[in-house]
Amino acid sequence: MKLVWCPETAVKAYVDAVKALAERGLEERSVAELVSAMAGGWKAQLVVEAWARDAGAATGVGLRAAVEHVRGRHVCVVPDEQWAAEYVGAMRRAGSSVEAESVAVGEAEGAMRELEGVDLMVVDCRRRDAKTVLREARPGARGMVVVCKWAGNQRGGAAGVFRAGTRVVRATYLPIEGGVEVFHVGVGKGPSLGDGRAPWIRHVDHYRNEEHVFRRW
Repeated sequence: MKLVWCPETAVKAYVDAVKALAERGLEERSVAELVSAMAGGWKAQLVVEAWARDAGAATGVGLRAAVEHVRGRHVCVVPDEQWAAEYVGAMRRAGSSVEAESVAVGEAEGAMRELEGVDLMVVDCRRRDAKTVLREARPGARGMVVVCKWAGNQRGGAAGVFRAGTRVVRATYLPIEGGVEVFHVGVGKGPSLGDGRAPWIRHVDHYRNEEHVFRRW
């Protein structure tokens, strides 16, 4: 099995996200609209959001708009109860209720271990444990799409932190809202980025307006 793109559902999810975000006047809308379309287009059944403190509710609102179309599940992962309270508060201020089962509280290793079969994951790279979250992600039977927000702060890219044996078949960088890296994790046997070669990884530091190139061995 593999993830199959459905443009009709992607459009519906995108339009609903645009409307919801506009009504609430939320910031960081570009990424929120993007991940909403992805969740809808891939018909993601389990969507995991690794939320960063003070990140706001835009991404959560966008993802919730998407999962309603595909009858999926949106779960936010936070490290402790204080973060959980802040996330729930941000969502409620944005007019979106949050059920207890929609928030996974705990260290990244334990929290991600309980979430088997991830179809889409959105990670805010401003989290100190972002690399651990990525490494502990467990893709679904169809593979997984990973979106790294604020990836411009990550020197060397996020691809190198996935757990050993993870098959990254596609990767792209989008210069929006602090930098966004998107990875497509495949299933089964086949080539992976970096197999048999040492690829060059491009990194843009938006704070210093510099571009760096790294070679991953």
